[in-house]
Amino acid sequence: MGNRFLSSANLMRYTGGGLVLILLSVAFATAQQQTGVLRGKVTSDGESVAFANVVLRGINYGGKTDSLGEFQISGIPYGSYTAVVSFVGYQSTEQMVRIQAPDVQINLTLGNSLHALDEVVVTGTMKEVSKMSSSIPVEVYSAELFRKNVTSNIFESLSLVNGVQPQINCNVCNTGDIRINGLEGPYTMVLIDGMPIVSSLSTVYGLSGIPSSMIRRVEVVKGPASTLYGSEAVGGLINIITKDGTSAPQFYSDVYATSVGELNADVGVRVRARNVTGLVGINYYLYDQKRDINSDNFTDVTLQNRISLFNKWNFATEAGKSSSLATRFFYEDRWGGEMQWAPAYRGTDVYYGESIYTRRWELIGSHPIRFIPGMQLDYSANVHHQNSFYGTTPYMADQRVGFAQFRWSKTTTRHDWLIGLPLRYTYYDDNTPGTAKDDGTNEASNVFLPGVFVQDEVMLSKKTTALLGLRYDHHTVHGNIITPRLSFKFSPNDRSVLRLTSGSGYRVVNLFTEDHAALSGSRDVIVLHALKPEKSWNTNINYVRNIILGSGFVSIDASVFYTYFRNKIVGDFLTDPTKIIYDNLSGHAVSKGATVNADLSFDSGLKFIAGFTLLDVYQKRVSAQGSERVPQLLSPRTSGTLAAGYTSPGEGHWVIDLTGRINGPMEMPVVPDDFRPSRSPWVPIFNFQVTRHLHLIDGYHLEVYGGVKNILNYVQRDAALLRPFDPFDKQIGDENPNGYTFDTTYSYAPIQGAKFFFGARFTLE
Repeated sequence: MGNRFLSSANLMRYTGGGLVLILLSVAFATAQQQTGVLRGKVTSDGESVAFANVVLRGINYGGKTDSLGEFQISGIPYGSYTAVVSFVGYQSTEQMVRIQAPDVQINLTLGNSLHALDEVVVTGTMKEVSKMSSSIPVEVYSAELFRKNVTSNIFESLSLVNGVQPQINCNVCNTGDIRINGLEGPYTMVLIDGMPIVSSLSTVYGLSGIPSSMIRRVEVVKGPASTLYGSEAVGGLINIITKDGTSAPQFYSDVYATSVGELNADVGVRVRARNVTGLVGINYYLYDQKRDINSDNFTDVTLQNRISLFNKWNFATEAGKSSSLATRFFYEDRWGGEMQWAPAYRGTDVYYGESIYTRRWELIGSHPIRFIPGMQLDYSANVHHQNSFYGTTPYMADQRVGFAQFRWSKTTTRHDWLIGLPLRYTYYDDNTPGTAKDDGTNEASNVFLPGVFVQDEVMLSKKTTALLGLRYDHHTVHGNIITPRLSFKFSPNDRSVLRLTSGSGYRVVNLFTEDHAALSGSRDVIVLHALKPEKSWNTNINYVRNIILGSGFVSIDASVFYTYFRNKIVGDFLTDPTKIIYDNLSGHAVSKGATVNADLSFDSGLKFIAGFTLLDVYQKRVSAQGSERVPQLLSPRTSGTLAAGYTSPGEGHWVIDLTGRINGPMEMPVVPDDFRPSRSPWVPIFNFQVTRHLHLIDGYHLEVYGGVKNILNYVQRDAALLRPFDPFDKQIGDENPNGYTFDTTYSYAPIQGAKFFFGARFTLE
């Protein structure tokens, strides 16, 4: 029996051990069967991404985000997984996630493409529509593009935009303007959140004060847009859409420094109350290193000390519409000049210096009118104070611009109406002939510009849309001005669109608020006759095609354009080297050309955006001796842009970016018998940047980046200054057979070469 049966002790020993094993197995199985819920939100560049795919690699669990970018995946067994988020037009990203609790929350971020396939735009028609649906061609550039080439201001950032050229107009104070399709800066209207904040005097001095960190996206319209935006929108407009508290992180900071001594710091904080969200941003830039690489005894780059304070509030309304109020203060102290110059010499002829103190206040608001459906009130105001010396020549200016506009929109079955009542007031005063009466006494300029515009977007068929617009303005000095616009859009499918647009633009001018050369003191300003408003007519054909690939997408955007100008105001720099002679052109001017943008993005992490522009910009001057074709100064006939990048997979990924621009030869502002060439050489400027993304803990992100600007070390080969040894023209008659005078306007490339930079961004979601 002992051989066939276990003793009671052995039985207890074996059954007890088995019971333990059984209990452990049950516990293990139970643990294995424990499940959790993964929920969270998918964003890209701070904005929610609807209908994105979220998948846990290796197991059959996943889902899509809803219209708010939120997702929920249930029944996930406890364990560690790799969450993969993807969406067409965006770079897929991965993030480790641990399911060790019943409810786990994470935030996932998609890498944004340089162009999303169908972004929302507002600039073309003053309404939020998708880019493909807009009857007016609008180019959209996200903040991510500008982060690929870190800069301290929007002026430098826009060098990556095809057909848009930031141009330095003075090699001493480094002020400049932004040109679209070869036209000078005053033909470009710069908006902030749709408001005409940057114009006239601030076009020259205010652009460098807009920090890149406050940008959400930039929209560019090439060609006249005066029907909706009035004066100055003759060559095109740039609308800077700023961040707000609804999409910005709770806290962010971005600080970088360069090997030549530049320091730039951005800090932003989001504030939330019950029905209010706000964003407070501070930008500080400092460059105080005197350098003279080209040995002309002048600073190569202006020394600058500036601060910009930005505050934007968004208010929730009962109707669910947006209401916002933003303010900005900007102060800058910049100077350039002889290496021996110091503030004690400001305004004297001991050492030459150009010293500029700038103070600006800005206010922007937009609010729906509750008791009138579809009615919106937009308003803005800015005050710009200028205290400048160009050598011994003072320039003291005060400009105040107020703008208000009621917009009413109404959509029916086939019609989309927009009616506006804008009013702009401009006060301008300075110490130049610009505000002098015939008897020499000063008289400030006060200009009222009321108007009305009507726009109707008509759906002719499911594939064809027509847009008709008309604007009437009454100028205090120039009287009645009418500007029409007509556009046709044909969309054979949802991935391609053909647009034909035609319209008129106009511009009223104050030379002393627009042209640095008129202020610098190096030349006398002569205005031959009372200047008339400029008028332009433009025709543009645009074709966009989006191609979805199995592993990415390709987007092609191509345009051809022709613009004809009457009464164009031109400055003659060549007849007399000591003068700038202004007059309305006797004849006409033309800007024509073609531009192509190609955007390629692949799931492998590779991205490319390339652009090419071909221009022919000239004036046809008519005189008693016949007609003469004169090319536009500082307008390259050919130019191209490139942004190529690679993003490695994984949570802590690397980003490698190569960005740059090539400008072809352009006509330069030479003087008679100038020893410098009248045409510039090819100018290639490329930048290299590497970024490391680090996910610290949930909600905390750190990016460390560095690289080289101007990696080809390309600098201006020819003398940037004429007679730098005699900036006050005291020795013109001494050994000067060509009659040269001091001149600062010859600029086609940087004076400083390659420089290194290093920085870090910290974000708290």
